[in-house]
Formats: sequence, C-alpha cells, structure tokens
Amino acid sequence: MIGCDWIGRWAFYAPDKMALKEYESGRTLTYRKLNALANHAAHFLKKDYGITRGDRLAVLAENCLEYFILFSAAQKAGFILVPLNYRLAPAELDFMLQDAMPLLTISEKKFTEKVSRSVQTILLLEELQEMLWSKAEIKAEPFPQAPIKADDPLFILYTSGTTGTPKGALYTHKMLFWNAVNTEMRLDITSADRSVSCTPLFHTGGWNVIPTPFLHRGAYFCLMKTFEPAVVNQLLQEEKATMFMGVPTMLRLMADAENFERTDFSSLRFFVIGGEPMPLPLIDRWHNKGVPVRQGYGLTECGPSITSLHQDDAIRKRGSIGTLNFYIEKRIIDEAGNDVPPGNVGELLLKGPVITPGYWQNPEATKKAFTNGWFHTGDLVKQDAEGYLYIVDRKKNMYISGGENVYPAEVEKVLYQHPAVSEAAIIGVPDKKWGEVGMAFVVLKEKANVTDQELIAFCQERLARFKIPKYFKFIKEIPKSDTGKIDRKALKRLTQFKEDYP
Repeated sequence: MIGCDWIGRWAFYAPDKMALKEYESGRTLTYRKLNALANHAAHFLKKDYGITRGDRLAVLAENCLEYFILFSAAQKAGFILVPLNYRLAPAELDFMLQDAMPLLTISEKKFTEKVSRSVQTILLLEELQEMLWSKAEIKAEPFPQAPIKADDPLFILYTSGTTGTPKGALYTHKMLFWNAVNTEMRLDITSADRSVSCTPLFHTGGWNVIPTPFLHRGAYFCLMKTFEPAVVNQLLQEEKATMFMGVPTMLRLMADAENFERTDFSSLRFFVIGGEPMPLPLIDRWHNKGVPVRQGYGLTECGPSITSLHQDDAIRKRGSIGTLNFYIEKRIIDEAGNDVPPGNVGELLLKGPVITPGYWQNPEATKKAFTNGWFHTGDLVKQDAEGYLYIVDRKKNMYISGGENVYPAEVEKVLYQHPAVSEAAIIGVPDKKWGEVGMAFVVLKEKANVTDQELIAFCQERLARFKIPKYFKFIKEIPKSDTGKIDRKALKRLTQFKEDYP
C-alpha cells in the first residue's frame, strides 16, 4: 500500500514542526524526532523480539508519547497494535490476550500484575522509554517499508459483545486513511490546527477522531494521560486549541470546573461530541461561552467518523447525529431487509472503505455482521426530510456510562457465576454524573442470601469499575416475553426512576 508512512512524509515536508506534546512530562516530539524514534522502535522490535508484519504487539498503558511512536513504527513495519484497556479486570484481559496471542506485550510497571499470568514476554514501558530516549539524538537508519496491503490490520480494537464475549474488531490501514480523509473534509482540518487529546487510546475514538487525522494532516495536539476537567480547560486556552473531542459527560464536568468562567476558549472553532446525545442545556452553556458543538456518530467497526452535525445546526437539529460523511454509503432497512422511507425507523447499514473487514479469528461474528457487503450497526435510526439522521434506539441493550459502552449480557454473565444468584438482568438507568449507570435485578437461589455490597465486591474482582451496577434490586422473578427473552421494558417499569434524572 503506497503512502503508509505518514510520519516519514511529514518528517521530510516539515521536520521541525511540532507534532505532539505530553502534558504531564512536558516531553515534545517534532515530526523529525517522532520519525527517528519510530525507526529506532521498528528496528529494535524486529532485532530483539522478531516482530514483523502481521505480528501482534499488545500495549497496556495510559496515554503516552510511546503509543504514537509505536503507531508510526507499525505503519512502517506492518505489525498490529492491540491497545488494552487498563481499567479492565485481569480475567477480562486474559481473554483478549489469549485471543490476540501477541508476540510481545508492553506494559506500564503498575499494570503488569494484571497480565503477568497471561503472557510470558513483557517489556516494561519504562524500559522502552529509556531505550528510545537515550538514543533520541542519534540519527536513526530508516526502516525499510514493509509490503503492507490496504486490508492489513493496523489495530485490533476489542469491543464488548452482546453475548458477553469481547470481539477484536480489525482496523486496517485502508480504514485509517479513509477515516482521516473523511474527518479532515468534514472538520476542515489543516496543518495549522491544534488540539488537546485525553480520550483513552484503548478506544477507537482516542486514536481516530482527532490524533490520527491530525497526524495525517501534519497538525499538532497535546496529549494527556487522563481526563482532568479543570486541566483540560486550562490547556485548551494555553495551547490555543482550535478543536477538541469529548463525550457529554466530559463537557459537563469541564463546565462545572471552578475555572470554567474565567477560561478563554476563543481559539476554539468547535467541540466534536460523540458517544451519546448531548443535552440541549449543556449545548447552550457552551454556546454561551462562544464554543459551538458538533455532534457525530461512529462505532469501533466503522470509521469511527461516520456522521457529523455541523455546529450551525446544533440547535435547529437538536438530537440529530447529522449527515453521512463523504466516502460512506448507508441504508436504513426494516426487519424484512427493505429500505424504509424518510421518517420511518429502521436499522442503519453502512458500506465504504472505512468499514472493518471483520473480527479477529471470529468468522461467525464477521458473517453475522454483514449482508451483501453492508455492515449491520444494530442501531435503529430515522432520517428526516432534509437527510439528517436520528438515533431512535441503542445497539441491542447497551447503555453508555460516562462515555463507556456497557453491555448487560457481559455483566449478567459475571453475576451468574455467584453461587447465590439464580437469575440476573441489567438495564441502564439515569445518573446525574455518568449519564447512565447499571441497575441489576437479581433472583436468588432458594435459601440463598447475599447483599448488594457482596455482589459489588464479587464484580470488582471480575469487571472494570464502570461496568459494575450502581443499584441492585432483589426480586422473585425476572419478567420475560412470550418467547422467553428478558422483558427489559418491564424491568424499567420496576425502577423508581422517572424519565429524567432521579
């Protein structure tokens, strides 16, 4: 595939231009230095670990410059990055590591206990940093470009499945390129743009909404390890950011931060919002500070930049996810597979060069996801007369807590492992801080006894914190439909929550 080595090209075009900075350490990388370190990393990984095209390299770390050095090295050498969520429990990481079978796992020292039982070869991130940066001033020999094909994976991005088993979505070099093009066209990204990035790099959004389109365009961003609302406000002003990507929960916390009123956001053209719909009062609050809001839609397997709602339409088309990005096609179909007219609800299907070719070592899930080349998003949408799209219902029974997708089946599967639990069902309920949290309905086995705190402790050993239900309700029977499926609408009627926040 021609043109894989983006950083190498920018190191030639604009070697002294700043590419990115790490906020916490103050370390910076010009495109020249980023390219040199990526060449070092590619040579080192091949020489010391035998990593070549197609091999998997797992990373368990907070956001850091080394992630982007490895990204550039992967573009050169053709190996596959497997970013792992450091918030997950060891048992969850075990499955992903056994599935991906990485040749090498790079882990921050503080996370090694989570994966030490799953992998034999671990390289500490701190050791990689010392090796790379001790040679940072040495001119690296260019790494010979591997014969990468367009559909070769660059990432395996694990996404929770409705069956409770994570699936490794393949994110290819072709997807990366066309997503960058789509994003740049819709957001008018230029090499003069600047941003702050704090979305975790185990999410496709952390890579592919701002950072990789920016690197493709030769722009600059400041990287944060974790999201801190007041610090983000401060950095948006200090870095003279022109755009920023976040989820509504982040924007609400930023607006509630003590420095919000005195922060100068005048350099920002807009915010890019995804993950969940943004409440109108919050849009108004940011508009009153002079920051327009662009809402959008995407998913790990597609894009992720699929639609965009121009900031000028934020109020007029409230609730909309906007219109389709440039190089993507869509269908909206009923249960019989027929296209539905505007105003009618149907499932959103997508096709284009930004769509995954499938799931890692999971042909069954891959086959199920496609019909005649069209990818089934599982999301129900409707289109108005002007072509604007609206999400009507979420994918399956998923709910979103603080921007994190939570699939009830995955949590239910864990609760069923408890010896006292006979049945369990999870739904999302409103929460002022996180948008939504989980409520678990539990049926205990005969003569069994357990408290909600004991179930929380049980989950803490097996699930990431954001997946653990906040509320537990013990009932005699889980309501079911005529076909024996859990009746989640009936469960919602059993809650004490109103339509709005409690």
